[in-house]
Amino acid sequence: LDSDSVYVFDGAVGTRLYDKGVYINRSYDELNLTNPELVREVHEEYIAAGADIIETNTFGATRHKLQPYGLEGKLREINIAAVKLARDAAGDKVYVAGAIGPLGLRLEPFGPTSFDEAREMYKEQVAALLEGGVDLFILETFSELPLIEQAIRAVRDLTDLPIVAQMTIQMDGKTLYGDTPEHFTQKLDELGADVIGLNCGMGPNHLLNALEKMRAVTTKPLSAQPNAGLPRDVQGRQFYMGSPEYM
Repeated sequence: LDSDSVYVFDGAVGTRLYDKGVYINRSYDELNLTNPELVREVHEEYIAAGADIIETNTFGATRHKLQPYGLEGKLREINIAAVKLARDAAGDKVYVAGAIGPLGLRLEPFGPTSFDEAREMYKEQVAALLEGGVDLFILETFSELPLIEQAIRAVRDLTDLPIVAQMTIQMDGKTLYGDTPEHFTQKLDELGADVIGLNCGMGPNHLLNALEKMRAVTTKPLSAQPNAGLPRDVQGRQFYMGSPEYM
């Protein structure tokens, strides 16, 4: 955090698992228990490609996300196993970030889940990731400020390890709920995020434009994890323009 270096993260874990033949009707988090070799292989590939930090395979490893698969009782086991797999691949040269995503629930006043309930759900996952031995946390693909706030508070309730807090934006440059980059950056700064950033979204160019706005309102380090954007129609065929070179 104190250096001026650029640190390279891995890419999407779920996408690589899909590439390797795991269909989308599976719980990708359960693979930490049922197919650990495949998860470790993904981590090793990213490290071989030059990643300085890799993320645990735990994006959906919260109670609500595991319930449809009947796996909520294995939450602790899944998260601890995820850290072990990442750590085995990382050795002592690469950092391991505990990955945490949205709950898939609407918070009060728009849904039945209270702020306190959301915070407790996150604390359950955070505790397991800490037990596994992560170096830092990455909260990613959030569209709602109130939800990522509860995730940040849950981490801070249990540890002072670094937090990378990342929102995702739409084509108009705002979150799904209308928050501008300037607004959510200031809020995440106030909440104590150590690194503030963006991931997923509409491709590299959109993230770069938003990051320039974010830099104007915070001195915290920034992070960018763009996807390949949306496909473009070229003579009736769909092409993704986000090549490695363009990235």
